[in-house]
Amino acid sequence: MVSAAQADGGTRWDTLREEEFGYLDEGHHVYLDHTGAGLPPRSLLRGHTERISGGCFGNPHSANPASQASSDLLAQARSAVLAHFNADPAEYAAVFTSNATGALRLVGEAYPFTRGGRLVLSVDNHNSVNGLREFARTAHTKVTYVPLTGHELRLDEQVLCDALPTGRRGPRRLLAFPAQSNFTGVKHPLEWVALARARGYDVLLDAAAFVPTNTLDLSLVQADYTAVSWYKVFGYPTGVGTLIARKEALARLRRPWFAGGTIHVVSAQARWHVMAADETAFEDGTVNFLSIPDVSAGLEWIGGIGMEAIGAHVSALTNRLLSGLQLLAHSDGSPMVRLYGPRSTEGRGGTVALNLLAADGRVVDERIVTRDSGRLGISLRTGCFCNPGAGESAFSLSLPVLRSVRRRRVHTIDDYLGSLGLASAGAVRVSLGLSSNAADVDAFLEFVREHYRDRVPGTAGLSPRNGC
Repeated sequence: MVSAAQADGGTRWDTLREEEFGYLDEGHHVYLDHTGAGLPPRSLLRGHTERISGGCFGNPHSANPASQASSDLLAQARSAVLAHFNADPAEYAAVFTSNATGALRLVGEAYPFTRGGRLVLSVDNHNSVNGLREFARTAHTKVTYVPLTGHELRLDEQVLCDALPTGRRGPRRLLAFPAQSNFTGVKHPLEWVALARARGYDVLLDAAAFVPTNTLDLSLVQADYTAVSWYKVFGYPTGVGTLIARKEALARLRRPWFAGGTIHVVSAQARWHVMAADETAFEDGTVNFLSIPDVSAGLEWIGGIGMEAIGAHVSALTNRLLSGLQLLAHSDGSPMVRLYGPRSTEGRGGTVALNLLAADGRVVDERIVTRDSGRLGISLRTGCFCNPGAGESAFSLSLPVLRSVRRRRVHTIDDYLGSLGLASAGAVRVSLGLSSNAADVDAFLEFVREHYRDRVPGTAGLSPRNGC
């Protein structure tokens, strides 16, 4: 097992934890939901307060001094984003959105889906990517899912290739997949971007779970559209994401409406308009001009630590977690944990999905885990994590079974689970980030050992589930 000193990288990570995330230990909190949201460093929050209290910033849709101050900072933030991803400004544009979901919707609603076209999705996708299929269906575009294979729940390259028949002419075709699964932590090969583009497909890369701990070089991984949420990377600001798009691909999008800030010229009575010629054509209304500059500050802060160092830190902690989970057992030797996805750190990130097993071998209801961990100040995630495909694969739910449930009367999530014969509404997700340390990992392992070893927890008093 990796030692605490190895996992923390010595005093460097201890100092970072104390200076930037001291509120965790001061509040006796164990934060294990980094895939849900990163945590903000104190210096970034102080910088935000100092900036907005020390200057005058106005709506950038004007030319007055306050407006120009905002416009200058927005331009700096665009440049910082492109530089972070090594994206040539001559080839790429950065469109600010409310989050990664907003970036994905921009592509979905404006992509030239049409009859004869094709949308290929990996089964392992966040619902914000799955939702693209509704735009495609409306346009009579064929939707194909690529299944997961093996106990590690990965995509098979040959199966992917079979779903991407070559063709450079005719209607547009789009492949959408995550760089890293928000369910299992699996890192899907980024080489598939070039593979799909060589076959005539545009590629939409969901990088939201990947970029907090990994380098993404868009000069090498030339995805047509890449979606990110910045609160997942450095915790603050929330409500700001980016679509990084190749300008050639951005020009293919046709928005179904226009709004303030997106048009170059418009007539109300004559009913015509001309969209803006740059990325602002995709930024509806007034962007979050007081918070977007924090992206520049956050990227500078991350750069000072180094993405490679962050990745190594999280990988060491993930190894510690995986090793500890696989050693947990009841007195009779039966396992206490069922893991979903890779059992090692090879080809995976710091997101670990699991179910806890009671002494009788049955899955511990995820609501029990939520209740018990919460009482100890442990923040983790339970459920399906907005990734139903990965969950269906993890729990071996076949397509005929899933289709049969649709024909029944299912009114609640509990009805749905009962029809599927599932013992829980998903899994327990423990996810690590740059503010994590070995003590956090050990606290979770100790929590599991103390609360569930040789026990069969009852479900009396649990509230009905409201959703996945």
